Amino acid sequence: MPAPISAGTPSGVHPAAAGGSYRSALSLLASLFFMWGFITVINGTLLPHLRSVFNLSYTQTTLIESVWFIAYFFASIPSAKLIERVGYQRSMVIGLAMMAVGALIMVPAARLPSYEVTLFALFVIASGITLLQVAANPYVAVVGTPETASSRLNLVQAFNSAGATLAPLFGGYLILGRTTSGTAAAGAAALTPAERLADAQSVVLPYLIVAAVLAVLAVVIARFPLPAMGAATQRSAKADRQGQSLWKHRNLVFGIPAIFIYLIAEIGVGNLFINFVSQPNIGNLTHQQASDYLFLLWGGMMVGRLVGAFVMQKVEAGRVLAVASIGAAVVMLIAAFTSGHVAMWALISVGLFHSIMFPTIFTLGIRGLGPLTEEGSGLLIMAIAGGSLVVVQGWLADTYGLQTSFLLTAACELYVLFYAVWGSRVTEALPDPVVH
Repeated sequence: MPAPISAGTPSGVHPAAAGGSYRSALSLLASLFFMWGFITVINGTLLPHLRSVFNLSYTQTTLIESVWFIAYFFASIPSAKLIERVGYQRSMVIGLAMMAVGALIMVPAARLPSYEVTLFALFVIASGITLLQVAANPYVAVVGTPETASSRLNLVQAFNSAGATLAPLFGGYLILGRTTSGTAAAGAAALTPAERLADAQSVVLPYLIVAAVLAVLAVVIARFPLPAMGAATQRSAKADRQGQSLWKHRNLVFGIPAIFIYLIAEIGVGNLFINFVSQPNIGNLTHQQASDYLFLLWGGMMVGRLVGAFVMQKVEAGRVLAVASIGAAVVMLIAAFTSGHVAMWALISVGLFHSIMFPTIFTLGIRGLGPLTEEGSGLLIMAIAGGSLVVVQGWLADTYGLQTSFLLTAACELYVLFYAVWGSRVTEALPDPVVH
């Protein structure tokens, strides 16, 4: 793991200098949140496209997203070690470069076309995003007072949601809108081999655009004077950690599965949304039309995070999380047991309730960890691998029906409620390490 960072002013920076330098740094980091939100949610339009191109079952389709999130499990610890070796700024540049390379690998994957090469390309992109997550989330969480950490991270995560909101429009126009499968009516006949080949190659232009933007952003980050974090106090922080255990902190111990389980819910909704609302008994839409409604789902997350950032300056974060989890469970039950536009709008509205969950669980999870903050952050980022279990929902959809599979999402919301009410309570709080 990289050197621990304070829950107050980041290590190696004099407190008096933190204000102005970190405001400009956070403004730039918001672009990273935007890009990884954008690229992650492109999968929401890519998956129904690949399902048609490769004639996949729901299980095989969600396996694509599982590979994406398995990268979080395998790449989190190496990412933390890389940050310790080369620093935050170089690691961010490397992460962006990895994402650009992965986007370029999508070009031969589309031209072949190859399901296996597509999986590899997405794994590379996700590994780059993991490196950015390990660096940026704790960075934002510790800039400022611990009391407003949830508010601050929700605010920056709103840029993540902004990217996620625009991605369905981008993917709907450049991928689904230019394919036979994307513009076909629900229940249309299977594609011919020639149509499949033509549809597969529709992803070439979008991913070339993404690779170019990532390369430009990598250059900007490399040249920007980001304040150094961690180097000045690494030796003293190691001394502070002596005799301390992460596993004595209830909020972290229950926070790790809370992130893991929440990701199953969020990714399951996002990935199966287009297939769900396209069904004749729900929205009866083409995939391209459904992508416009996916825009509303992620737009709700952006609005929710902006509202949450304001509300949590006045209301304790755990209470806000509890209300959000109850609301999410209710609308998921409506989506699972009703039909038509009622079910469709219930699924859309879950974005509003999901909005504050990840950043709030994250900041509650590292509260009171003191010199163990960064190790705890790394474990919470690793828990994002929970999104890989979306394949379980794919199996449920194949076995019991797509609509019934959303009962799994409702069950996930109940664990988040447990965490908000009891699991997030701080035990054995440690003082922040001294900043030199």
